[in-house]
Amino acid sequence: MIFIHNTILLPPKAMLFFKPLVCKTSVFCLLVAFIYFSFCIMIISCGSKASQGKKVFSYNQQEGLPTLDPAFAKNQATMWTAHQLYNTLVETDSNLNIVPSLARAWDVSYDRLTYTFYLHSEVFFHNNEAFKNGKGRKMTAGDIVYSLSRIMDKQTASSGAWIFNNRVDSANGFQAVNDTTFQLKLIRPFHPILGILSMQYCSIVPREVVEKYGKDFRSHPCGTGPFQFQFWEEGQALILHKNPNYFERDERGKRLPYLDAVKISFLDSKATEFLAFQQGELSFMNDIDPSFKDEVLTKKGELRKDWQQKIYMNKSPYLNTEYLGILVDEKNELLKNSPLKIKAVRQAINSSINRAKLTMYMRNSIGIPAEHGFVPAGLPSRNAETVTGYPYDPAKAQQLLKAAGFPNGKNFPVIKLLTIPIYADIGSFVAKQLEESGIKVQVEVVQKSLLLEQTAKSRALFFRGSWIADYPDAENYMAMFYSKNPAPPNYTQYKNPNFDALYEKALMEENDSLRYQLYRQMDQMVIDDAPVVPLWYDMVIHLVNKNVKNFRPNALNQLELRRVEVE
Repeated sequence: MIFIHNTILLPPKAMLFFKPLVCKTSVFCLLVAFIYFSFCIMIISCGSKASQGKKVFSYNQQEGLPTLDPAFAKNQATMWTAHQLYNTLVETDSNLNIVPSLARAWDVSYDRLTYTFYLHSEVFFHNNEAFKNGKGRKMTAGDIVYSLSRIMDKQTASSGAWIFNNRVDSANGFQAVNDTTFQLKLIRPFHPILGILSMQYCSIVPREVVEKYGKDFRSHPCGTGPFQFQFWEEGQALILHKNPNYFERDERGKRLPYLDAVKISFLDSKATEFLAFQQGELSFMNDIDPSFKDEVLTKKGELRKDWQQKIYMNKSPYLNTEYLGILVDEKNELLKNSPLKIKAVRQAINSSINRAKLTMYMRNSIGIPAEHGFVPAGLPSRNAETVTGYPYDPAKAQQLLKAAGFPNGKNFPVIKLLTIPIYADIGSFVAKQLEESGIKVQVEVVQKSLLLEQTAKSRALFFRGSWIADYPDAENYMAMFYSKNPAPPNYTQYKNPNFDALYEKALMEENDSLRYQLYRQMDQMVIDDAPVVPLWYDMVIHLVNKNVKNFRPNALNQLELRRVEVE
């Protein structure tokens, strides 16, 4: 066992000695699987019992954790841990409003080019050997300048470098007016800049610690967040302890967070994770794996009766649209002889899919049928309430196919739909529905890395995709269809001069209501031209153990633990 301060915090390293075995018989395979399965649960239980008396929130990160450096917070695993370790200038609340964080207030110049932020004066970095006497120093505006400049620095090679490209003045974009005042200068007005500043890429880090560890800062993080780094055994467990000097307090004046620690495991089997959750060793599970969704949920997306006494479930809209993309750049050779270059065919595809049936039977009602715009529900522009999409209408699909020159699908060539393994069943469902309209589809399952490569290089004609909002503004979705944007984000290579004009106008529009109206116009234009086939607007779904209190989902699916309590 590994002991820290006489407390067992991490499981034994014996898991490292498990090697893949070639099974001689199916019985032997089952025996090995059972032993491994039981051993994993024993490991989690061992750590759990040792933390009795402490308020510890535990969860599993099946896909692992590549880094603790927020400059590379491009996936959910890194974003979730970064949110515990660091703070940003501003953040989003549960209603997706931009609210203060390290900045207590801000103002915007008349020309909307200069944003001035007034910082909290008593924020301290976590203790670290890089500081004098190892004690965390006070954060200043200079740290804001350093952290945001670091994202843009080519030597950092941050995956978030794009967020300031062609938006922030590269020479004087970040300035420290004094220790508690920071200024950001834009090249041109860009309303969503506050949303961008709330992204985990924009977490504030101290220069001394980054320079001390260099590339190893990925495993030696230091921020101002509610939890501080304690221990990380990669592939096994990560331990974060409560930051006793955290600057935020609740309405009663009590210092946040309420938890003593956060424990993250890295079990790579969903089955093992589910068993650990059932036994109370994990505080919650994010999403439901298809392998056990029918055991837990009804087709209407409700907890089955035998689970209602054991756990509770959180569901809320998620800023993620699941869709099928269609390459529409007619200069591309892939479209030369393809019927997908015909708008009526793309509209027929949209009309052929019963999205309500798909979400109910394939998703156990986890999601909202995407029968409106591309922008999901939950944003203030309210696109999903006003944009007219494609309800299931096979008769309309037949009319459209006939108008395109393919009556009843006659002479319609087979088109290939690229998808990834976890969505293979969705691909088959869609193919069957399209076949009923006379549209012949061959589903090809490829690895995610290959699909991303193919779509980025415009080599995928018809493909499965999803777009999760980086920040809570419909502009983030409309940027996917702006012709001057490459792939990503414009994977379909959509080009419409009228759309581009509206997009550019929206960026300059100061009035929220008028800008939202422009977003809705653009969304309707995209839906009418049909370079995409929206399938469902996703939902955040958490299975939560009943000893966890005040754990609430949000539309960005951030892991918010500052006010969570464990009984």
